[in-house]
Amino acid sequence: MKTLVLNAGSSSHKAALFDFAKGETALWRSQLDWTHQAGRVELTAQTADGRQHQAVLATEDKTTGLRWMLDTLVEGPVQVLSALSEIEAVGHRVVHGGRDYQQSTPITPAVKATIQQLFPLAPSHNPANLQGIEAMEAILAASTYPGPYEWVEQGIQRYGFHGVSHRYVAHRTAELMHCELSDLQLITCHLGNGCSLSAIRDGISVDTTMGFTPLDGLMMGSRSGSVDPGILFYLMRQDHCTPDELDTLLNKAAGLKGISGLSNDLRQVLEAAEQGSDRAQLAFDMFIHILRRQIGAMLGSLGRLDALVFTAGIGENSATVWQAACQNWEFLGLQLDPAKLQRSSTDQDIAAAESKVRVYVIHTQEEWAIAQDCLKILGA
Repeated sequence: MKTLVLNAGSSSHKAALFDFAKGETALWRSQLDWTHQAGRVELTAQTADGRQHQAVLATEDKTTGLRWMLDTLVEGPVQVLSALSEIEAVGHRVVHGGRDYQQSTPITPAVKATIQQLFPLAPSHNPANLQGIEAMEAILAASTYPGPYEWVEQGIQRYGFHGVSHRYVAHRTAELMHCELSDLQLITCHLGNGCSLSAIRDGISVDTTMGFTPLDGLMMGSRSGSVDPGILFYLMRQDHCTPDELDTLLNKAAGLKGISGLSNDLRQVLEAAEQGSDRAQLAFDMFIHILRRQIGAMLGSLGRLDALVFTAGIGENSATVWQAACQNWEFLGLQLDPAKLQRSSTDQDIAAAESKVRVYVIHTQEEWAIAQDCLKILGA
């Protein structure tokens, strides 16, 4: 059993990963320390086989720091897991359990309520302990599907895709805003033949529309995006569809192509809609409706929205999509500048000067980002 142990304090967090099938030595240990640099957290991590890693992140948010620390479990120089879903149990130290809890106990809402009631008895520790517990719940919940727990053990989880593109445009947005990425709350929209959104909180992606496969989430060129799983049961029973037929149906004959009956290319769909095609108009209306709905879902993972970012083939070129996607967000203070709603060969901010939310159109450079990763790895 792979077990993560966390000790979240007021100014430092310690963690260790054990796999008791491989012995009693921790496979990975890490520590976060907020005491040395104001507004920044220092990370150190090491593995049982001698690999080490040190880094600094500009953030004061404990959940962001924990998420950053856990990322080292699954990527980078001290990686020991393929996915966080391999973690089967999490243990957390709590300083004061009062009379109610004097031995280790499973975490429930009642247990968390008791920890909170005991804040006065351990004011420097219990609040940090509870925050650590809730942060772990949130971090692991975001990637976990609400199926049987055996799915977690099988590695069935939300992975997300287009990560290189989302990362590049997030960093580019921070550059354009003259801010540290760790200070920003962003929603990045990769809209091409494949489409996905990412909610980026304090520089870290905390949610995504794509899931176990690139089929999940938004309506796409020829992919359906999220659909009621019951539809699949119905088609299997009613039309005797095989898994391969369903795969083809959802990945190659759905989305804009399936609804319009014409093409997976949004330009052709819009042209047909302008010429009076009801199905083409329906396909575009559905695309925008689902996009706005998922933007709303991403907002739930952020405390505020500093910028909405469009990228990829559709996102970089379709003023029609920018306008339609940004409708109904006036309550956030988001306003577009009508004079800027046209394609540009350079990255641009298309929000009005008085807009409280910036709106960027950024040309993604995934190849450049990958080349930079190669340089970084070879340099290391």
